[in-house]
Amino acid sequence: MFAETGLLVGFILPGDTLLIITGLLTFTGTMTASGTGIQIPIWWVCLAIALAAFLGGEAGYLIGHKAGPRIFERKDSGLFSKENVLRTNKFLERWGAIAIVLARFVPIVRTFAPVAAGVGHMNYRKYSLYNAVGAFIWGAGLTFAGFLLGYFEPIADFVVEYIDIILLAAIALAVIPTVFHYVQSVLKARKARRLGEAPLTDEQIVLDPEVLD
Repeated sequence: MFAETGLLVGFILPGDTLLIITGLLTFTGTMTASGTGIQIPIWWVCLAIALAAFLGGEAGYLIGHKAGPRIFERKDSGLFSKENVLRTNKFLERWGAIAIVLARFVPIVRTFAPVAAGVGHMNYRKYSLYNAVGAFIWGAGLTFAGFLLGYFEPIADFVVEYIDIILLAAIALAVIPTVFHYVQSVLKARKARRLGEAPLTDEQIVLDPEVLD
């Protein structure tokens, strides 16, 4: 959770899927006779995940604030593609500061939004408040939702019996689309370089601070 929102390479991680699975595994580990799963109370699991997500958001903001527009490489690449940067900025422009909360539920955007807020020098106290709210609702919320799924006995029994297959399937379902997106971005970046497309300008990278007020 820290890496997905604090490090720019984190968008390759299957955050939503891992949160739901973590909740289910906590249920099977603490609420079933088998004890198969995570044997830590759900409240501690939720708080730990929310804290990790919050710290990741803080790290992302500081990276953007200190490194500035340079963090988004001017030459298009598979990682920091124009598409991802512009998509994130449009999301922030549309929703304003509340986008810091909403971005948690949008893959890729949740990785780039903290950095974009830092690059745009959003008020740090205000950012931290929204970051904390988003981290708790997303991190603790989805994890607890996964935990509640365990109360459906057929689901809990299925998880206990096929836990290895479930984990492998969850990782595959999350990673395969991400890898596909990454490969697409790399190919688009190479094509853009061949066609000599102009790099992102400061105006495209740096948000107007008023947008984030």
